[in-house]
Amino acid sequence: MLQQLTLLFPLWAIVASAMALCWPHWFAPLNQGSIMVSMLAFIMLCMGLTLTFDDFRRIMRIPKAVVIGFVAQYSIMPLLAWGIASALNLPPHFAIGLILVGCCPGGTASNLVTYIAKADVALSVLMTVCSTLAAVIFTPLLTHLFAGALVPVDSWMLFQQTLQVVIIPIILGVLLNRWAPQLVQRVMPVAPLLSVLGVCVICAVVFAAHAVSILNHGAELILAAVLLHGGGFLLGYYFARAAGCSSHSARTISVEVGMQNSGLAIVLAKQAFPLLLLAPVVGAVSAVTHSLLGSMLAVLWRTRLPKHQMVDTTAQSL
Repeated sequence: MLQQLTLLFPLWAIVASAMALCWPHWFAPLNQGSIMVSMLAFIMLCMGLTLTFDDFRRIMRIPKAVVIGFVAQYSIMPLLAWGIASALNLPPHFAIGLILVGCCPGGTASNLVTYIAKADVALSVLMTVCSTLAAVIFTPLLTHLFAGALVPVDSWMLFQQTLQVVIIPIILGVLLNRWAPQLVQRVMPVAPLLSVLGVCVICAVVFAAHAVSILNHGAELILAAVLLHGGGFLLGYYFARAAGCSSHSARTISVEVGMQNSGLAIVLAKQAFPLLLLAPVVGAVSAVTHSLLGSMLAVLWRTRLPKHQMVDTTAQSL
C-alpha cells in the first residue's frame, strides 16, 4: 500500500498545489525559511538512508552511462533554462528561478519514475547521487555563469546552502545506514512516501505564499516549465543515444535529465535571492510539471519496452 501511495506522486502534487491556491492560509504557518530547509534536509536524509558505502565504491568505477548522464545533466538543463528564459523574455525573478531549476541536480523523484518506466533503477540512483554530490560545486558556479548578468549571484551563499541541505543530510543518512541498520530497516518502508509528501508540502507552501502571482502568470510559468522539462527529456534521450547508450540506458538518462530537484531550487531561491520574492514560484511550478510529464512518459515507456527487454519477457513467459 505504501508503494502504491508513493507511485501516486503526481496526484499528490496536483492536490497539494490546488489546495494551496484555494486555501493559502492553511499553509501560511509553514512559510518560514528554517522549516523549508528542514523539510528538504529530511528528504535528502531519506535519500541517504538508501545508500551504502558500496554504492560510492561503484561511483568510483563510474561506467560510461553515468558519465554521459552526468555531462547531460549539467550541460543540457542549464543551457536550456537560460535559452528559454531569454526566448520568452521572462522578468528577472522568473528567469532566475528557471535558471536555478536548470542548474540543480536530478531529483529523487526521478528514481521513482525510472522504476515506473521499467528502466535502469540502479543507474538512475547512481546518477542522482553523482549529480547531487556535485551540486555543491556545479549549482553555484552554473547559476553564477548563466544568471550573473541578470542579478548579483552570491555563489558562496549557494555553496553553503547546498552543503547544508544536500551533502550533510546524505552523509548522515549513509552513516545511519552503516551504524544503525535495524533502525533504517524500520524507517525505509515509509521513507519514500514521506519524501514525496515533503516535496508536495514544499511546493504547496510556495503556491500558497504567491497564489495571486501564480494565477496571474500561470500560463507563462507553465509554458517555461513544460519547455524546460520536456526539452530535458527529449534532449537527454537523444544525447545518450548519440553517445552510444542502449535504449534502456537512454530512457534512464532522459528521466534523470528531465526531472530536477525542484525542492532544492525553491529553498536556494528563498535563501540566496531574498529580494526576488517570486523566484521560488518557478521551482514549485517546475516540480508539478516534471512530475506529470515524467509520469506520463514512464507509463508510455512501460507499455513499450526496449527490444532486449521484450525478448527477456517473452522468454520468461515461455
